[in-house]
Amino acid sequence: MTKTILRALAGETLPTPPIWMMRQAGRYLPEYKATRAEAGDFLSLCYNPELATEVTLQPIRRYGFDAAILFADILLVPQALGADLWFVTGEGPRLSTITTQADFDKLKPLADIHETLNPVYETVRILSRELPSETTLIGFAGAPWTVATYMIAGRGTPDQGPAHALREESNALFEALLDRITEATIDYLLMQIEAGAEVVKIFDSWAGSLKGDDFRKYALEPARKITAALKAKHPSIPVIGFPREAGDGYIGFAKATGVDCVALDNSVSPEWAAANVQVDGCVQGNLASRHMVTGGQELVDETRAIVKAFSNGPHIFNLGHGITPDADPENVQLMIDTVRNG
Repeated sequence: MTKTILRALAGETLPTPPIWMMRQAGRYLPEYKATRAEAGDFLSLCYNPELATEVTLQPIRRYGFDAAILFADILLVPQALGADLWFVTGEGPRLSTITTQADFDKLKPLADIHETLNPVYETVRILSRELPSETTLIGFAGAPWTVATYMIAGRGTPDQGPAHALREESNALFEALLDRITEATIDYLLMQIEAGAEVVKIFDSWAGSLKGDDFRKYALEPARKITAALKAKHPSIPVIGFPREAGDGYIGFAKATGVDCVALDNSVSPEWAAANVQVDGCVQGNLASRHMVTGGQELVDETRAIVKAFSNGPHIFNLGHGITPDADPENVQLMIDTVRNG
């Protein structure tokens, strides 16, 4: 029998939605913290296939999610392109910046990125052997706009201001960078698929800061390009797109890009999304991740409401954003039990 997530992605409406959770392998789990300590630091964990496999499998063992998502980071692609990358404890990632043509010219050619990324492909190969037969393996990458915002600013920013400034002041350079990231992302995801990923997801975490025509050009069009390139070689591989906080940009996103599923953040209601987005196919989401901290009856009620709102079409249950480090693992179990048992 086909895996439940693949059935939903193919457009099937299931009596119980399959479930996984963004950042399900991570800092809220004691077993993750132990493995990360063994690795030494975050990047060493990402590039150690045995340990990256272990942390990917931990939430599957604990909860029995319907999918495992490869443990990696969206900033491995800029690092593979030649950017310096490091993580500051308690503050997050830092990168060397791309703000001039000279910076751009120092980036590595596409053919060289796999040297850095080979351990990630090895993790995918091990996972495809070790996951339970009913569990779908999801690969992923950051969307070009979101990755570019980090490469231009050198860190996460509240409004992606440096990337917007470069887009306006040096548009040719900005678009060249976006194109380079797009091509690298296609190659990276193709290698994940060839290593055993059954689904891939494109995370556009900062899509919401693109408005109007900029959303079309820099969020929608790269997603279309990547999806078309993947499906040209692997027509049966489903693609999930996540243009977070896109608002009305969610409407028609699946048709315009060719993705098989649109992941939704929790700034839109499930009722609105069912009427405006699910009409085009599978949707994923969209419980607020704060419920993983607060728990209780509100978690149960909101989970039931989301399942009900999306019950007339294909749906994969998930959070509207990644689970946070302060989440209670017991609340994750409560969410799963509510989805599966009503």
